[in-house]
Amino acid sequence: MRTFYVLLFLLFIISCTTDKNKVYEWRGEDRTGIYQETNLLKEWPENGPEELWVIDSLGNGFGSPVFTDEQFFITGEIDSMAILHCFDLEGTKQWQTELGMDWVANFPGSRSAPTVAGDLIYVGSGVSSLYCVSRENGEIFWSKNFGNNPDSVHGRFGHAEAALIEDDKVFWTAGRPEHNVVALNRYTGEFIWTHKGLGESFAYNSPKLIKLPHRSILVTFSAYHLMGFDTQTGELLWSHEQDKYPPDMRVQGYGDIHANTVLYDEGSIYYAAGTGNGGVKLDLSEDGSEFTEVWRNPEFDSFMGGIVKIGNYLYGSGTTKKQLKAIDATSGQLTDSLKIGSGAIIAADDMLYYYNQRGELKLLSYNEGKMQEISSFKITKGTKEHFSHPVIYKGVLYQRRGNMLMAFDIKGPPEG
Repeated sequence: MRTFYVLLFLLFIISCTTDKNKVYEWRGEDRTGIYQETNLLKEWPENGPEELWVIDSLGNGFGSPVFTDEQFFITGEIDSMAILHCFDLEGTKQWQTELGMDWVANFPGSRSAPTVAGDLIYVGSGVSSLYCVSRENGEIFWSKNFGNNPDSVHGRFGHAEAALIEDDKVFWTAGRPEHNVVALNRYTGEFIWTHKGLGESFAYNSPKLIKLPHRSILVTFSAYHLMGFDTQTGELLWSHEQDKYPPDMRVQGYGDIHANTVLYDEGSIYYAAGTGNGGVKLDLSEDGSEFTEVWRNPEFDSFMGGIVKIGNYLYGSGTTKKQLKAIDATSGQLTDSLKIGSGAIIAADDMLYYYNQRGELKLLSYNEGKMQEISSFKITKGTKEHFSHPVIYKGVLYQRRGNMLMAFDIKGPPEG
């Protein structure tokens, strides 16, 4: 009996520790855009799946929701202020917190998706501020404002980044000459390290964490370079120039939008930089200190819709030709394209989900680099642009458009 209680206690401790360290973030686990869901519908009714509920009070914005076990968090801009909302899974508001000023110049609204780590939430604003907030009640524990200094550069479209967590560190691409890329103590907001980078503005990118046997690497874009940093020391290990525009043609808003989080799989980095090099594969050395460019395909030119890698194929939007494209990850060659508009892509349960900028939410099948549209319906509710990335959680498809978030039931019939 004593052994039983000891085991019970250990399981309790492990569960508490796991929850404390668990990170919920942009585009799902490890930022891959692939959601680990099963038993989802393989075809939708003509008018789309059942709408469960709608929230119409988010404020302006484009950031996707981030889900924990029984809650979700999402940002919005109301009367020029950045707001963080907390809802339960039925769409009932638990709390909201006013963070500070937000971006209201062009395409006004919140940009970032929150990052949740244990009991804390990390969220950025469009004017380059970073906040640490209580998951329980929305209390602001600390904030860091990188946008109120004479040397601050907001970019043409405001700061758009989902903060990245590793252990006690939170990473942020501040984009300032002195503090270009930083690691902060995520509990206090104090600097752990700071790097000047290459002296460029941010590129609207949410970074990637690559864990190697003997080091971890932070991979993020600045305006004209992909950069890799040692997460412990802050050393800039390497950079990869985006050379579509020569230096004398580089002006703010042109050639500096690289909003897609990179992917990493089996020793290779994959990215799509629509205003840069297009689609690229880089083989990373064993110690992560250098890379070799394997291929580039300028037609795989997504700006901000994300890419997913399934098997040996990459799927993502082509912006110039407004197509959804499939690329062979070994050769970089195009294997298929569908002229269904530019948009944002995710995957779950052996299907692709695509929300284009015309407001059409599409379900597609795929097989060895070939795609087929199965179902489609139009998002007519909400305000302004169709830019937000879809999210799937517990059999529900969530789609934001401006001030509205819609929840659709995509669970398949009971198994067995």
